[in-house]
Amino acid sequence: MINKTLTNLNKRNKSEARFVMLGRLSILFSLTFLILLFMMILSKSTTALFRTKVGLEIDLTNQTEISQINYYQTIKDALRKKFPEVQDLKDLNLLYQIISRIGSVELENQIQENLQLIGKKSFYWISVSSKADMFIKKGIYFGLNEKQLRWLTELEDDQQLKKFFNWEFFTFGDSREPELAGIGAGLVGSFMVMIIFLIFAFPIAVMCAFYLEEFAPKNIITDIIEISINNLAAIPSIIYGLLGLTIYLQIMQLPRSSSLVGGMTLFMLVLPVIIIATRNTIRTIPNSIRDGASALGASKLQTVLHHLLPLSIPGIMTGTILAVSRALGETAPLLMIGMVAFIVDIPKSILEPTSVLPVQIFLWSDSQEIGFAEKTSVAILLLLMFLVLLNSFAIFLRKKYERKW
Repeated sequence: MINKTLTNLNKRNKSEARFVMLGRLSILFSLTFLILLFMMILSKSTTALFRTKVGLEIDLTNQTEISQINYYQTIKDALRKKFPEVQDLKDLNLLYQIISRIGSVELENQIQENLQLIGKKSFYWISVSSKADMFIKKGIYFGLNEKQLRWLTELEDDQQLKKFFNWEFFTFGDSREPELAGIGAGLVGSFMVMIIFLIFAFPIAVMCAFYLEEFAPKNIITDIIEISINNLAAIPSIIYGLLGLTIYLQIMQLPRSSSLVGGMTLFMLVLPVIIIATRNTIRTIPNSIRDGASALGASKLQTVLHHLLPLSIPGIMTGTILAVSRALGETAPLLMIGMVAFIVDIPKSILEPTSVLPVQIFLWSDSQEIGFAEKTSVAILLLLMFLVLLNSFAIFLRKKYERKW
């Protein structure tokens, strides 16, 4: 009998050890996969944070006024001076193609910042095209012919190519040219959309949760409402996009692709999530708090405002932050309301067309130009980092303000 008991005990111990080992292997596998994912994205994204520029000697000795300067022609003259052997019209066009289309704007900005350089020869740094940029940064020569590669190699040997931090990536809107494309419109649009759906969702969700928990009678109607809220939280997000398309665009005739429509669509998505999180927080507060307040003569409303609401704020904030992180990663509902539009300018109001970061990633990932691949990786990395920060902040709030009843 004792031997049989010892045998069973050894089996249970071995089974428990196997279960612990499988759990540790699962965690190790998840962490390894996550680290590999971040490393792959990071390896492709670091180069997008830098832009290659070529240093050209610009001759402004014959210019006396800034209004007389033809910036694009001036850059072409500097290139012809650097490569005097290039005479054929076709070769000249190939030579000009190694300069970005934003080069004339960059030259204009540099001259306007240093007006005393007018009438002199000076050295200016001008951005190269996306294809030339990829060749310098990664050695990828797709789309470049032998002559262009030889010119770029000569510029590199003469130390006339230099990498600068790509601040424009964070301030420019979208563009057909990879070297000009930025996430400025996506960042501003995401911020506007987030503010709008929080303005609508947060107060409505909190009031709804407190009413259902503290004031609503327990009958079949409230049961149906509770079931409906739980079901709404599980509905696929694209359904909310169809609902937003019907209500806001077709019926209310609100501006298509605007932050207002995007925020109001995501408001419907996050509303049940915040309601459920708030209700769960309220339920954790012991009834002794309610009984004590009632014994001191507090009304139901006073009990909620002075006791239950302050005690539930950490849980409400945690649920709200998790809802925000979910909404900011959504793409399908925003595609349904037209936020897939090509947006060049950064929006200045909630009624102007805009884009958001997940949609920007979707558009760039579908582009054929190789320069968009690294920009897509940077946008993905920024979105992941922001979502990780939001979730980490939610965990911090829960741990810091959590109460043991």
